[in-house]
Amino acid sequence: MNLQDIKQRFGIIGSSPALDRAIDIARQVAPTDLSVLITGESGTGKEVFPQIIHQFSTRKHGSYIAVNCGAIPEGTIDSELFGHEKGSFTGAHEARKGYFEVADGGTIFLDEVGELPLATQARLLRILETKEYIRVGSSKVQKTDVRIVAATNVNLQQAIEKSKFREDLYYRLNTVPILLPALRERKEDIHLLFRKFAADFAAKYRMPVIRLLPDAEELLTNYYWQGNIRQLKNIGEQISIIEKTREISAEILARYLPAISGSTLLSIVKPENAGGQDFSERDLLYKVLFDMKKDMNDLKKVVHDIVQFNQGSITNLSNDDVQILNRMHNETDAENNTSTGVILHPSKSNFIANNPQQNYNEPIVVEETLSLSDKEKEMITKALQKYKGKRKLASEELGISERTLYRKINEYGIKE
Repeated sequence: MNLQDIKQRFGIIGSSPALDRAIDIARQVAPTDLSVLITGESGTGKEVFPQIIHQFSTRKHGSYIAVNCGAIPEGTIDSELFGHEKGSFTGAHEARKGYFEVADGGTIFLDEVGELPLATQARLLRILETKEYIRVGSSKVQKTDVRIVAATNVNLQQAIEKSKFREDLYYRLNTVPILLPALRERKEDIHLLFRKFAADFAAKYRMPVIRLLPDAEELLTNYYWQGNIRQLKNIGEQISIIEKTREISAEILARYLPAISGSTLLSIVKPENAGGQDFSERDLLYKVLFDMKKDMNDLKKVVHDIVQFNQGSITNLSNDDVQILNRMHNETDAENNTSTGVILHPSKSNFIANNPQQNYNEPIVVEETLSLSDKEKEMITKALQKYKGKRKLASEELGISERTLYRKINEYGIKE
């Protein structure tokens, strides 16, 4: 079966060389029993390739099980993968087969394999080396004949350096690597994908198909798709439902594309001397830094205006907060070559101006909770809001695993 037939069978759209290369590797490795590691950003369609490998292998009549390792709590993941005996832990009222036992003779797809706990990684390594495993609560060694295909959007090399992933397991899984390109690296495919999604949504919601005007096509093609195909599909669905007009201009499309921020970048923006070439990632990062500097300057100006013009005082600030405000205030004066003559005295924790006749009779009380749990809940809430409920991005921002974030959300009753 050639590449085009495989694309039609599995619903793959695109003709970029990097995508064709990934499909070709999957097709060639399928008849073997080698382990495969699929890497690529979130939303690039990694879940399709294990199905290609399974369907073109000698195991195609066996079981195919896909497991999202990041969605299973750490305390139960060993039981889910390897099974358990009756009474092995609280709630184990009967013996249960694990995925490796159920998938015997077939293929198991371990998605987000980088989220596995280290203890589970050791068990998985044993299966890869000897095809042996032990149920939770048992001492009996069992055999399994399973083809393992793993996928991750985490840089496992960095995880190894941080001692979060076993190096020996990485090399066992990475016998054959398949790298999926990000959508922004497949610019020739972006409009084809959007047109397919638009047609699907038109049929689903029984409405005319939307069509992009030339300026909208250019904007769509040059956008920095942080969420890749998943993000493109979501935006196509939003426009199909919300917009009454069926001809979409760049102005309309821009309303649905997130602005440049630390995590989402627009590559349509070009410097004046770019000569028609796309913005490089370095230029984009420079622009983000300049935007952040502008935001900081705006914040300093707000503090400066409060200090200079507010007719009140802040009486409950800590000494550390006062020093921070003093430093920001002095930086603002230095940048603007001005001197407001306003100083925050830590000993008194209030504003004292050089003008003794200015009235400060209305104190502004600043109350701050000292509860660590409240602070933790607040940070988690802000991270989820920043990334619009995307737990993986929020967990990376907070420096915790997605599993830990999920537990914290339930613990604090945070509504996403």
